[in-house]
Parts: sequence; C-alpha cells; structure tokens
Amino acid sequence: MIPILLVLLLALILFGAGFALKALWWIAVAVLVVWLLGFVMRGTTTAGGRGRWYRW
Repeated sequence: MIPILLVLLLALILFGAGFALKALWWIAVAVLVVWLLGFVMRGTTTAGGRGRWYRW
C-alpha cells in the first residue's frame, strides 16, 4: 500500500510542477511581447531621435 501511495504522490508532484512550468512559459512569452512592443511604440525626443523607453 505504501509504494502505491508514494507513486501516486510522485505523479501528483510532477503533474503540479509541469503545470507550473507551462504557466511560467506563457508568462515569459507575454513579457517578451510587451518588451518588443515597447521598442516599436517608443516615442521620439525633441531632437527627433528615438528615446529610451526604459529608465536604466
């Protein structure tokens, strides 16, 4: 009985980790899209050049 419970617990942990990793991939893709849109949609400076859209 104990080995079966351990296998089921391991399967549950691995399923949870797989779901979390998949969710993190989707979040990473969304951040990448926002980051790329920042380069496309940044404004111009008074001198006519492209300004930085980030602060650092």
